Amino acid sequence: MSIPVRNIIRFFLLLAVQVLLNKISLRWWSEPMGFPVFVPYIYPLFILLLPFETPVWLLLVLGFVTGISVDALMNTGGMHAAATVLLAYLRTNTLNALLPRPLNEYPNLAPGVKTLGWIPFLTYAGFLILVHHLVYFSIEFWSFYNIGLLSLKIIASATTTLLLVIAYLLLFTRQVASRA
Repeated sequence: MSIPVRNIIRFFLLLAVQVLLNKISLRWWSEPMGFPVFVPYIYPLFILLLPFETPVWLLLVLGFVTGISVDALMNTGGMHAAATVLLAYLRTNTLNALLPRPLNEYPNLAPGVKTLGWIPFLTYAGFLILVHHLVYFSIEFWSFYNIGLLSLKIIASATTTLLLVIAYLLLFTRQVASRA
């Protein structure tokens, strides 16, 4: 299967999973102030798994399209688009900081466990997911009045999202057989 077709399928799959996750109320503890403490957002994984050689302008366009699609399905008025465009903008610099060579020296490869390894990939994904959630929930709250609840929601949502990313990778990544 070609890379563009695989990414289009991934886009729609992650969008469908995100809509289903939005319908499920997840709680680790009681609900303060009447709303769930955390909401996992799996859709940023689409941007995170795009090939290394994807130009920044295309990342920004795809980030906007991804975010605005989630906004349209969840009626959130551009909050997801803003957070996802920032994630797409920071993606290249984050990868350049983690990789020993420039991104254009990785033809036909995408960030993943096979190309980066578990620790670098989780560092990359964890940082960008944390930034995404920080921006999204800061816009959602639009106030630092209750900074404790905001911090709790960001950390709980980012942790849950990262756990779902790990589950996605374990389910949909071909494991390389080790030779003994």
